[in-house]
Amino acid sequence: MDNIKVIVVDDHPMVIEGMKAMLNQIRSVQVCAFASNAYEALDKVNEHLPDLVITDINMPEISGVELASKLKKDFPQIKIIGMSTFNERSYILQMMQNGADGYLIKSASKEEIEEAIVSVMNGKIYLSVDTAMTTQERRDIKTQPVLTRREKEILQLIGDGLTNPQIAEKLFISLNTVDTHRKNLLLKLDANNTASLVRQAIYFNLLYI
Repeated sequence: MDNIKVIVVDDHPMVIEGMKAMLNQIRSVQVCAFASNAYEALDKVNEHLPDLVITDINMPEISGVELASKLKKDFPQIKIIGMSTFNERSYILQMMQNGADGYLIKSASKEEIEEAIVSVMNGKIYLSVDTAMTTQERRDIKTQPVLTRREKEILQLIGDGLTNPQIAEKLFISLNTVDTHRKNLLLKLDANNTASLVRQAIYFNLLYI
C-alpha cells in the first residue's frame, strides 16, 4: 500500500516534530499537512482529502473525540487513529465509539506507528501494544459495533423507553425510518428484541444511563 496521505493533528509542537520525523521514515506514507487544533484540521482535510488522520485526543476547544465524530460524518472513507499519553479504557472507548479505527500511545515507536497505519488502512482495528487492557477488553473493542449519529440518537431514545411512534415524533422523521434504524441496530448489536438490544448497548457502553 503506497502513498498513504496522512494529516497529523496535535497542539504540541514537539509531538508534531516527533511524528513528522517518524512518518517521514515510512516509505508508504506521504505527510500532506499538520494541524494544531480541530478547526485547522477540518480545513486541512477539506484541502487535501487525506486517507488517514492521526489526531491527539486531548485538545483545547474541540477534542479529538469530537473531531473523529465530525470526520466520520463528513468523510466516512477517511481512516482515523486516536493518539494520547493516556492508556485508559475510557479514552479508547470514547474514541472508538466516535469513529476511530485505531488508538496509539504517544510513546509508540516508528515500527508500531507503521503497523497501526497498515492495519487501519486494511480495514482492521488497531490498539497500541502499550494499552492497559485485558485480552477480553481488547476483543470487545475490536468487535464493538460502529453506529451512525442517527443510530446512536435512536438507540438512546430506545434505552429511555420511547416507542417507535414517540421516537418518530420526537425526531421529526417517519415511522418507517425509525423502524429501519431499529432493525439495523438489532443487526449491528446482534440482538433479537428490545431488551437484548438495550443489554448489548449497555455492555458496549453505548447508552447514557
